[in-house]
Amino acid sequence: MRAAMAINQFNLPDLGEGLTEGEILKWLVAEGDVIELNQPIVEVETAKAAVEIPAKWAGTVERIFHPEGTTVEVGHPIISINTGGDSAVPLTVEEPAVEGKAPTGLIGEVGANGRTAVLVGYGPRTVEAKRKARKGDVAAPAASASAVAAPAPVAAPAVAASPVVIESVTVSAGVLAKPPVRKLARDLGIDLATIVGTGPQGSITRDDLAAAADAPAPVQQAAAPAPVFDASREQRIPIKGVRKLTAANMVASAFTAPHVTEFLTVDMTRTMKALDRLKARPEWRDVRVSPLLLVAKAVLLAAKRHPMVNSTWSAATEEIVVKDYINLGIAAATERGLIVPNIKDAGSLTLRQLADAMTDLVQTAKSGKTPPAAMSGGTFTITNVGVYGVDTGTPILPPGEAAILALGTVREQPWAHKGKTKLRQVTTLGLSFDHRIIDGELGSKFLRDIGAFLTDPEVILLAWT
Repeated sequence: MRAAMAINQFNLPDLGEGLTEGEILKWLVAEGDVIELNQPIVEVETAKAAVEIPAKWAGTVERIFHPEGTTVEVGHPIISINTGGDSAVPLTVEEPAVEGKAPTGLIGEVGANGRTAVLVGYGPRTVEAKRKARKGDVAAPAASASAVAAPAPVAAPAVAASPVVIESVTVSAGVLAKPPVRKLARDLGIDLATIVGTGPQGSITRDDLAAAADAPAPVQQAAAPAPVFDASREQRIPIKGVRKLTAANMVASAFTAPHVTEFLTVDMTRTMKALDRLKARPEWRDVRVSPLLLVAKAVLLAAKRHPMVNSTWSAATEEIVVKDYINLGIAAATERGLIVPNIKDAGSLTLRQLADAMTDLVQTAKSGKTPPAAMSGGTFTITNVGVYGVDTGTPILPPGEAAILALGTVREQPWAHKGKTKLRQVTTLGLSFDHRIIDGELGSKFLRDIGAFLTDPEVILLAWT
């Protein structure tokens, strides 16, 4: 302890709704750097997204507590900042503790007003913090010192296998052998049923027994050595961040909501022609246009006709909550894993606004800058597996949503059109839904309406809007 500038300790805040930990991806400052208020100082990956955390104070970076790649629990210190002043403070800042109160192990810090300060969301949950063992941690002894010092029992040496002497010989009544030969067989421990006789009518003689007694015992083949696998040829990937949350959500959804999947093959030739005409218009030349755009529009219009598909099952209140707004999730594959950001109130957007929103959503996701708020509150999701050349799939519902649509690849296929077989642009849609909310009739009608739109989008736009 010595007189020094005021050093403020900055703990990892809650970066989303109840998140308990985050991984430090990249430090944007170094010890000794002079930083400004709200300057980004570190990039942290949580189970939902990678976010940049701004500085709470201006000053000089005094200490960085954790290197890049470390997983830190919410409420634990990550950096200390010298903000100036004359207060006497310790130069080494340890784990956070409340004066006069033993550490409770609860996630987050509670201020004088009784509320937890967080960066985004509603604050951390009151659960016990758990962390992985850190380098240098000493495991608690599992037994007393005397028990630990006791030598391990030594296994008895293996005993070599030896020939087994048959004390009781089973003699078949059908074997031809004279009584003296039978007695000799018993004395030698030979089963007459195993001997091929060379005497009259195939009877067994003394010479046959002597030959059998002189024959070498069968040699037992040594067991083949077990295959050895080279650990250097294996790759071990830690389960954390987005992948960890995705796995937990998918398991929870698959074993909570009873899934049903239906498929529909659709002639998309007119949709593809409509997209070509759209791209040719001057005001659309710089806009990213793909089949996914019109599929999204079809989902939005069909959901208005069948509102129950845009709902959620509330076990807590025993209600089905039907939403009048549609937060349209678009599954995006990124280097960090699959994420599903959503477009808020997508049903209120024009086609051009929807195209711009989808472009921004995908570009932000691929850059790894999607904020947690963009991935919460989704009400319906589309996953486009067609970009990988896949015909369709059986997608698993995101938690809290009643339906999800898989869009397959659009390819030329023979198709019956106006009484003739022609090559047409065809795709297959896969709709998974929560059977507690959506029965077979509703799911089929909803999927049928999406297919009707994609078969003739111009007519449907005029009829439904």
